Amino acid sequence: MPAIILPQKENALFKRILRCYEHKQYRNGLKFCKQILGNPKFAEHGETLAMKGLTLNCLGKKEEAYDLVRRGLRNDLKSHVCWHVYGLLQRSDKKYDEAIKCYRNALKWDKDNLQILRDLSLLQIQMRDLEGYRETRYQLLQLRPAQRASWIGYAVAYHLLEDFEMAAKIVEEFRKTQQTSPDKVDYEYSELLLYQNQVLREAGLYKEALDHLNNYEKQICDKLAVEETRGELMLKLDRPEEALEVYRKLQERNPENWAYYQGIEKSLNPGSIEERFKIYEEAWVKFPKGLVPRRLPLSFLNGEKFRDCLDSYLRMNFSKGCPPVFTTLKSLYTDKDKVSIIEELVVGYEKSLTSCRMFCANDDGKEEPPTTLLWVQYFLAQHFDFVGQSIVALEYINAAIESTPTLIELFAIKAKIYKHAGNIKEAARWMDEAQALDTADRFINSKCAKYMLKASLVKEAEEMCSKFTREGTSAIENLNEMQCMWFQSECALAFKAMNKYGDALKKCHEIERHFVEITDDQFDFHTYCMRKMTLRSYVDLLKLEDVLRQHPFYYKAARTAIQIYLALHDKPLTDDNKESQADTENLTDKDLKKLRNKQRRAQKKAQLEEEKKIAEKEKMLKNQKKKKEDDDEEIGGPKEELIPDKLIKTEYPLEEAVKFLMPLKNLVRNQIETQLLAFEIYFRKEKYLLMLQSIKRAVALEPSNPWLHQCLVRFFKGVNDNGDLAEAVRTVLRQEIARLFGESNPQSFNKNYLSQNSNSIPHRLAAAKMMVYLEPSTDKMACEIATALDESLTGSSIQICTEVMEALRNGQLGENQEKAAEAYRAACHKIYPYCLAFMPPGYQDNNTRISANGDLSAGEHEEMTNEM
Repeated sequence: MPAIILPQKENALFKRILRCYEHKQYRNGLKFCKQILGNPKFAEHGETLAMKGLTLNCLGKKEEAYDLVRRGLRNDLKSHVCWHVYGLLQRSDKKYDEAIKCYRNALKWDKDNLQILRDLSLLQIQMRDLEGYRETRYQLLQLRPAQRASWIGYAVAYHLLEDFEMAAKIVEEFRKTQQTSPDKVDYEYSELLLYQNQVLREAGLYKEALDHLNNYEKQICDKLAVEETRGELMLKLDRPEEALEVYRKLQERNPENWAYYQGIEKSLNPGSIEERFKIYEEAWVKFPKGLVPRRLPLSFLNGEKFRDCLDSYLRMNFSKGCPPVFTTLKSLYTDKDKVSIIEELVVGYEKSLTSCRMFCANDDGKEEPPTTLLWVQYFLAQHFDFVGQSIVALEYINAAIESTPTLIELFAIKAKIYKHAGNIKEAARWMDEAQALDTADRFINSKCAKYMLKASLVKEAEEMCSKFTREGTSAIENLNEMQCMWFQSECALAFKAMNKYGDALKKCHEIERHFVEITDDQFDFHTYCMRKMTLRSYVDLLKLEDVLRQHPFYYKAARTAIQIYLALHDKPLTDDNKESQADTENLTDKDLKKLRNKQRRAQKKAQLEEEKKIAEKEKMLKNQKKKKEDDDEEIGGPKEELIPDKLIKTEYPLEEAVKFLMPLKNLVRNQIETQLLAFEIYFRKEKYLLMLQSIKRAVALEPSNPWLHQCLVRFFKGVNDNGDLAEAVRTVLRQEIARLFGESNPQSFNKNYLSQNSNSIPHRLAAAKMMVYLEPSTDKMACEIATALDESLTGSSIQICTEVMEALRNGQLGENQEKAAEAYRAACHKIYPYCLAFMPPGYQDNNTRISANGDLSAGEHEEMTNEM
């Protein structure tokens, strides 16, 4: 079908359609489309049909848009406009590869079209097609050599391809064209010079970079960056005396910057600890109030010198009242000797300050104010909490609260102690007390909400956050809109703990969408950064985006989602009515009546909450509708709503789990948990070669990991029991099993693992589980191995003890282990008296005896246990 050529009048209308699209006046654009297409002669004009489709897509009418654009393309296959529009449509649906193909087709018919080339380059950099990006930027440079974006884009392409020398040459050629006075302040030119210097450094041309810095120093606005770069280059060029001079000046400018002291150390290259320590002693004289020069030596000093320096550092901090002092020292807690010195010193301060208001009774110094004792007790509470002595930690924090009951930090630390002791409900209560002291503090409000979520108090946490969210919308919606991922990840974990898998998956998918949005937001910066010359930040942004899903927020959400999808695969959802019927069969009439009353109350409460939600949703939809009417510039249609019931009723849970797994395999492969989650998925899919890949990578990371051991045993047994494997696959697996295990059967492999790790509780639990998995008759021996709590054993923690108890209850250590589980719970309760998981049966928070300071003492816990 030959292309229809529009006469002058209709052509003018078509140009107005293009202008309306550019200015986001979509309704007007549709009117002009109607005027052209309403004429029978031009009813099938391809380019007008395509533009109408593109405009409708911007108004959310996706299906109709695709029909029109495809129809327009069929009518005019040689039109660059139709191909360009089809590419824009594909781009709006994030089908970037298809969009690139469309743009290339458009360029066949109009190879020098600037707009198409720019759009193509945007997609190529977005998809990291760096070779293609370089070619496109070269074309743009040839067509528009006077535009600085053409030069900069071409230089950035070579920079990203790591051809640094070529990138530096292009930037230098462009710089020569810039007419700038040396005395004029020009920030964009300054950024260009700093970017050029960065490229030279990355190319390893350190001498050229230093000469460049010296030549253009006056025209660079960021003087601090100049000096820091100079110091770095002097060290690279092995000119320590000059480097030392630079870092000394920087040190005077900011004596609290750790990096400057490291620069001085590298410049002087001390040969012994004494020489290294001398650097900091000089800094003490020069900066008597400086804390950083007193903190840094603590990392490399030992013995008496460490004690003396620590003594001086702590006294300064406690006298000034410095709350984060424990955080600054936390990195020292890997050294047991240093921990004992810290404890000895600070406990001594506390005793002396209590008796004579001085750090040491022998001191001739002045008396300390009462606040010094407060901060010492605050430190000791954190110290004993960190080393696992919750009872002692509570004694110190209670003493501090008794003396100063209005300090928020004290209540926050008390909440943290209870959290680490395993009583998250009590922790949430104390954090609520902390936020009640200052309801205008957003940090403590957020911390309180987080603790409430850990205690599965989702509704209360939402109400807590609503104090700082926008009025007129629900807190949950507003937090999602603001991409508040800490809240959503904690919500997901809370819902998972409550077995509300649908709600948990909704939160995980919301977090995943945030990361997709962050990736898509790059589009705004590809042109902006070149226009504003923020090139160093732009390159950093691209590098960050490449590893974006390494972020802990994504990792936590992906792990939670994978675990839920695995659970849904192992235990597919059944009809709730059947479940409830099965539960009520064994109940007495009295118990059944109680259950019915409880269900009615719960139903009434749920109905009231649902009505409240509907009212809030209607209000929110009304606001959204009004906003949409006022703003016709919404691109694309609304996103598919995430419905919890729909998410848990997926037919292929393992396929959904793989979607979350793939970014982790690509970006976080060095974490053993990634490989073990991959194994769990492939084990259920019976993909033996992929299982082998996962466990080989895991063995390379941490060969004695308890979870890995369980995976290895299951893999070993699975290969032995599976008779349907292809011969080639079986041959590969046997070779790898012989190399990995060195044992003839999984039983002997498990036995050997237990003997090698017999002193570790987590390893004993893993071996015991596998004993029962391989031979159910060994449950008695397995139970004894897993439940041992001797002092000689290592690895004991609330988490691992909880896992042992769960294994006893769910049959992983044999059937009918209720008595063993109860005995183990009682034993754990003595070790962890505050932990909710080990409380006696029938324990109720409101029925326990609370001591005068609001806490349940260890003695009362034991007494209560004996009574029950």
